Amino acid sequence: MPSKIDSSPLYVGRFAPSPSGQLHFGSLVTALASYLDARHFNGQWLVRMEDIDAPRCLPGVDSDILHTLECHGLHWDGPVLYQQQHARYQAKLDSLLADNSAYFCACTRKQIKANGGHDNHYCRELGLTAQAVSESAPNTRGLAIRLKLDCHLSAFDDGIMGRVDKTGAISKAHSTSADLTSSSFAEAEQHRDKSNSRSDDGSISAGEVSPLSAAPEDVVIKRSDGLFAYNFVVALDDEYQGVTDIIRGSDLLNVTPLQRAIYRSLGCNVPQYGHIPVAAVTPGRKLSKQNHAAPINNKNVLENIVNGLSFLGQGDYHANEFENAAQLLTMAISRWDRKLVPKIAEIIVSEHESTYYSHPL
Repeated sequence: MPSKIDSSPLYVGRFAPSPSGQLHFGSLVTALASYLDARHFNGQWLVRMEDIDAPRCLPGVDSDILHTLECHGLHWDGPVLYQQQHARYQAKLDSLLADNSAYFCACTRKQIKANGGHDNHYCRELGLTAQAVSESAPNTRGLAIRLKLDCHLSAFDDGIMGRVDKTGAISKAHSTSADLTSSSFAEAEQHRDKSNSRSDDGSISAGEVSPLSAAPEDVVIKRSDGLFAYNFVVALDDEYQGVTDIIRGSDLLNVTPLQRAIYRSLGCNVPQYGHIPVAAVTPGRKLSKQNHAAPINNKNVLENIVNGLSFLGQGDYHANEFENAAQLLTMAISRWDRKLVPKIAEIIVSEHESTYYSHPL
């Protein structure tokens, strides 16, 4: 249930699930961490439906997600933003094309793969214009649009993991935990599914991008099938909603430098990030909708929250000591401490969280 938005908050967080499947334990943990962080710092907490990729969205799942959040006392501020209401995306795209900050790209996946997985800027120099595309529709149908990324990737301070270099690796010099090493993330990467799929919050997965260098390639902001790309709309949405802080899973840590560069290239304020461990059944096999993770049981609200708090290293809570979710969350908000969150890539959870269903959710 939404509550009233303060007109001038210092902190605005958000939880942005994709309505392609119901919430599972991993996504609930992310929502819980994001919520607790926002409320602990007296900020707003927004919910956004990342439904820009309409073919992946399932009817009614958005309502199921919102119902699960409400059952667990995770009440958001203001209305839920749906990305399919995207008139402003096209307006921004037109503006970028007009000032030569974006361009049409005819490169195929085969051509990019032959170039080592990177765009070679050939189409950037070609200089196709919107007028030319319109006049040559039969020959230019299905072109993607890329954003010029002339800024370099840079290191940043993660609110939970510490110093992160421009490749998305944790800096050992800033490590505050023996478990926090670049190798722990690398090991998880070796087992991670390399398919071109998006994370449950809609963002790109590690498998969709090549290893990051100081000079990133120009990213696609509108796909050849006519759909806007996630990295484009999420930056515009965060700017539109005034998002200042993002708490999300560590599987997205290695693409954060690239995403920060996209924000800067679009003229958007870059949010502060905090990455938490992802929940996995086996090493490198995180809970996800694609892997048919078990949906959250709304009949076990207190137990679910207690398990989530334990996962986040927030101390010992016992469900039988609380009358309802609101009472438990009030205490959890007051005790929330980023420093207690385990600084590791993933945490193995019980096998019952994912039975790898043979049928879709």
